[in-house]
Amino acid sequence: MFRTLKTTLPLATALMLAAAPAALAQNLMIRGGTIHTGDEAQPTAEVVAVRDGRIAYVGAAAGAPSAEGLEVVDLKGATLFPGFTDGHAHLDGIGWREMTLNLEGSASVVEAMARLSDWAKAHPEGVIIGRGWIETHWPEKRFLTAADLDAAAPGRVVLLSRADGHAVAVSSAALSAAGIKAATPAPSGGEILKDANGQPTGLLVDGAMALVDPLTPQADEAATRAAYRAGFGVYARYGWTGVHFMSAPWKDVPLLEAMAREGEAPLRVYNSIDMGDARALMTGGPRDAGAGRIITRAIKFYADGALGSRGAKLFEPYSDRPDTSGLMLASRETVMPLYQEALRTGIQIATHAIGDQGNHDVAAWYEEALRSVPKSEWKLADPRWRIEHAQIIRPADYHYFDELPIIASMQPSHAIGDLHFAADRLGDARLDGAYAWHTLVDRGVILVGGSDAPVERGDPLIEFYAAVARRDLNGFQGPDWRPNEAVERATALKMFTLWPAYASFREKELGTIQVGKRADFTAFDIDLMTVPAADIPKGRAVLTVVDGQVVYRAD
Repeated sequence: MFRTLKTTLPLATALMLAAAPAALAQNLMIRGGTIHTGDEAQPTAEVVAVRDGRIAYVGAAAGAPSAEGLEVVDLKGATLFPGFTDGHAHLDGIGWREMTLNLEGSASVVEAMARLSDWAKAHPEGVIIGRGWIETHWPEKRFLTAADLDAAAPGRVVLLSRADGHAVAVSSAALSAAGIKAATPAPSGGEILKDANGQPTGLLVDGAMALVDPLTPQADEAATRAAYRAGFGVYARYGWTGVHFMSAPWKDVPLLEAMAREGEAPLRVYNSIDMGDARALMTGGPRDAGAGRIITRAIKFYADGALGSRGAKLFEPYSDRPDTSGLMLASRETVMPLYQEALRTGIQIATHAIGDQGNHDVAAWYEEALRSVPKSEWKLADPRWRIEHAQIIRPADYHYFDELPIIASMQPSHAIGDLHFAADRLGDARLDGAYAWHTLVDRGVILVGGSDAPVERGDPLIEFYAAVARRDLNGFQGPDWRPNEAVERATALKMFTLWPAYASFREKELGTIQVGKRADFTAFDIDLMTVPAADIPKGRAVLTVVDGQVVYRAD
């Protein structure tokens, strides 16, 4: 069972998590390296001083206050930034990735199945849960099948989620236990892939994944808490000071709040709960625990699936599979009453949309909801609704984002992973609206940068690199990958600092290094604003500070 699984965190990180915030310094003086403030009026500084968790001084060393009563942190040449925030990630999944079978980086079906075989031998009982495989780089160029899983783990119930979380490969034992047969109809918004004989291959897409949900072992509170500890530890080590937690389970919100009160939530968490619990949040209203450490005030909806598994909803069929144009997972009739109620209750809306039709439909629904509810009935004058991913947009639909407006919450690493197959899925013409970061920013759209971890690694340096280089980690771009959509470094910095703060209604206290704001900082051993782009992923975080508390310091 999950409760028996152990984390793989470095000792220093584990010790950091065990310490209560009250035991950590909130009065600091940071110096000894370049400081990029994110404040256009004062872009750099030599010293930052913090008292009681708030920034008390930003400026030259010559004018700095006395260090008496302050813990002095010498950057030793490292570079300090406003605290980096992952604008779209799945905190529970990040933790479980550390505690279950991780297939990330598998180079082939053979390697992925070798990992499964090793895991099965090391864990001879129970259901096997794993995640992280992606076939687009594999020489076999195909999805996993039940036959693959059966050969690697004979007789076992195995559930292996694709990296994007929108498809799962299951074993024959799992198909049997779930009662999935040739005649089993696919649920609405889902697909059961079948072979030439009409038999299930073992791959379930989007809505069909629910058929095997009952087979997943349920984690108890202790195991769930351990997963969150693991997620916090990984993210503190990467340099993130906060995360916008998408599809946060409503049942876990009280646990996260308790962890904040007990000093076990070292990072900021902005919860966007799963759409299934929308009414519960709307009834109770926004929640804040741990003095702004855990905030719950948004709802995450799903409009369509993912591009890699061909679930993203397109206006026209997929170029490499003309029999499908993807899947819609929501309808106007389902979401409209909730969108309208959100305006009246002050709950933020965040909707997943990847395909061009998915994005169009969500934007049109937003427009209808915003116009159908009189502004006198809005709880917030500025509701700041978001579209999560916004990957493929028809240029004719850009206007929704700047006119309504809509926050575009996008993940740069998706582009450098998808560049190897997106052209095959979409054809060249549709790439004009794909991962259109620069175009949206030029239109004045707030662009929130995230990682979608555990779909991606979750490293802020990879995300920053992807945004400014628009190349994969080997430097490859390809002739059709719209290099003009890469962004400038100052823009990339806002994507991971100021704009996530804005998207969570906290730009007045987070996102830049300015006097009076909360003391959230990230330091890397490289200067992101000057180092050659190819060297950005080679860096590492050396200091993570939240509310003036050092929550991670490199050895």
